[in-house]
Amino acid sequence: MLVDSHCHLDFPELQTRLPSILEAARAAGVGRLVTISTHVARYESYKALAEAHDAIFFSIGTHPHNAAEEPDVPVKRLVELSAHPRCIAIGEAGLDYHYDKSPRDVQRKVLRTHVEAARETALPLVIHARNADEDMVEILTDEMRRGRFSAVLHCFSSGEKLAQVGIELGFYVSFSGILTFRNSEEIRRVAAAVPRDRLLVETDAPYLAPVPHRGKTNEPAYVAHTAHVLAEIVGATDAEIARTTTENFYRLFSKAVQADAAREQAQAT
Repeated sequence: MLVDSHCHLDFPELQTRLPSILEAARAAGVGRLVTISTHVARYESYKALAEAHDAIFFSIGTHPHNAAEEPDVPVKRLVELSAHPRCIAIGEAGLDYHYDKSPRDVQRKVLRTHVEAARETALPLVIHARNADEDMVEILTDEMRRGRFSAVLHCFSSGEKLAQVGIELGFYVSFSGILTFRNSEEIRRVAAAVPRDRLLVETDAPYLAPVPHRGKTNEPAYVAHTAHVLAEIVGATDAEIARTTTENFYRLFSKAVQADAAREQAQAT
């Protein structure tokens, strides 16, 4: 089984054809999907998706693009919403200095709030980082000194130093379709250096469709292409990388184990 550890099933490109999206994912061997929050205000839509489909989990948090829209969501609110049994992560939150859709100081403030929520809940933080490596290293290192938390550097497209710091802090690194792009040699070198027990795969759908679907709307089924390239990079078979990344997923997102068990018990009764 493969897991798409990061997608956006509430986005119109996917939600309007969700039954066929989920069927294609099943056919491709993708057994679990995490639909990732971009706005705390959309909590009900994430919850509804996860409650309606056994394969779907969700997170809660504010994307850095939207930090200016939700600058003051308190830690208490994130903790409260994350109590849902199928909410398995905090985020995505982070820094995006490429688009700068929210002021950088607001992004940094919101990121630290999410770190505290991850710390309080013991749920992993889903980290978005783009063109902000220096500040990201500084904040993550500083926050770890304040108290431990777990995290994943999602859709990794940053420099080697951020990956190294993330690994040193105990984080996981997730690779998207970018890994398959012809001009992504540096990202492939980073992937080759990540310990196997820290690797994850994702789509970030509907964005960043991997080769051979580049330029199309991405969807969870396509994570199989990224996993295939990752297997080649680390010298594994497709089956081995599927097993490894799925085991890593359940280790990091440990609440998913409880959620799966609860669903199985409910179905049995």
